[in-house]
Amino acid sequence: MKTKGTKKVNIVTLGCSKNLVDSESLMRQLESDGYKVVHDSNEQSEIVVVNTCGFINDAKQESIETILQFEDLRNNGKIEKLIVFGCLSERYKGELEKEIPVVDQYFGVYNLKELVDSIGGHYKEELIGERHLTTPKHYAYLKISEGCDRTCSFCAIPLIKGKHRSRTIEELLEEAEFLVKKGVKEIILIAQDLSYYGLDLYKEPKLGELINKLSDIKGLKWLRLHYTFPAKFPKDVIEIMKSKPNICKYLDIPVQHVSDKLLKNMRRGITKKQTYELIEYFRKEIPEMALRTTLLVGHPGETDEDFNELVEFVKFAQFERLGVFTYSEEENTYSTKNFKDNIPFSIKQSRMDEIMEIQREISNDLNNNKVGKTFKVIIDRIEGDYYIGRTEFDSPDVDNEVIIKSPNKKFRTGSFYNVRITSADDFDLTGEIE
Repeated sequence: MKTKGTKKVNIVTLGCSKNLVDSESLMRQLESDGYKVVHDSNEQSEIVVVNTCGFINDAKQESIETILQFEDLRNNGKIEKLIVFGCLSERYKGELEKEIPVVDQYFGVYNLKELVDSIGGHYKEELIGERHLTTPKHYAYLKISEGCDRTCSFCAIPLIKGKHRSRTIEELLEEAEFLVKKGVKEIILIAQDLSYYGLDLYKEPKLGELINKLSDIKGLKWLRLHYTFPAKFPKDVIEIMKSKPNICKYLDIPVQHVSDKLLKNMRRGITKKQTYELIEYFRKEIPEMALRTTLLVGHPGETDEDFNELVEFVKFAQFERLGVFTYSEEENTYSTKNFKDNIPFSIKQSRMDEIMEIQREISNDLNNNKVGKTFKVIIDRIEGDYYIGRTEFDSPDVDNEVIIKSPNKKFRTGSFYNVRITSADDFDLTGEIE
């Protein structure tokens, strides 16, 4: 029989970067107990832990399918223990225990200690903030809070994660310094809602103060903000962004819609006029800033007129990065309880396609305007004869990349280079290192 020091644990992560941070924390805890830990691996492992997502229907289905992939291995004795945790089991633990009983244990999103104990480890409070990074060593995510106090009608996150809970500035500075000492050059701030940071702990928004202090960490080259909320956006963030060169001129701010009727039905806490004014404010204060957003089409009651307002807004805003979701009912959300899902999927899909075609043209134009210009680029990886990098206007995995062909020169991943853009297409740039 293998001792825990020779047992291998495979952590399989589904969903967003916030889940990835949880998996990385779990990996660090298990490693401290002597387990061999791998991530999203095909290697034979005695223990498999699936970190699930339960945000939307497609994510829930992927989580269930992944669990079922390991069901046969558990039934056949090829793995000793199968554990499931995360958002899906937080929300549907009882149902999952009945439907997939082969899983040894289910845990929610806040039960990391119990999960470690169930494997045979010993959870160590002193390791909170330490992680086994699964990203390339030069960038990492920093989760500054959990939960959400917003009441968006379509969103199940508050039902899964609960109320907003900020981490202290001191704790976050300590974790960020730990990451930088490990070689991280770019930290990406994540949460359900960055804009709300600090209100629960300090009774006032503290995102600006947090990024100001983080940006002073020696060795931190880039600090990036994801998932800010547009209503009552803390504008001191923009002033600090302007004054600190290592805070990326980049903002992820999901606006979801612009029709006043839809914004009210979605319970977004903002109007069409305020949304336009916010975009104008960003463009005026930091003209070079890249804005990323997401939109939701097909919410109950969305008419052609409402959708056309959204189309005009997309053309006006000229977002550098944009994604679109189609509405789907989520159990126990306000929208599901109060509105009938009355728009056929074909119409939702066609609306999504129309927005994405407009965005493709916008992105192509914006990219081609970069041809001939030089940008600071970080190299993420090597693919054959090509180096793949990003500008400060691009976040890993979700945004544009810079493709650099340099077969006769050796460059280092995680290092910065000045790259002159030689050509562009809809979503990527090609360049040469100067």
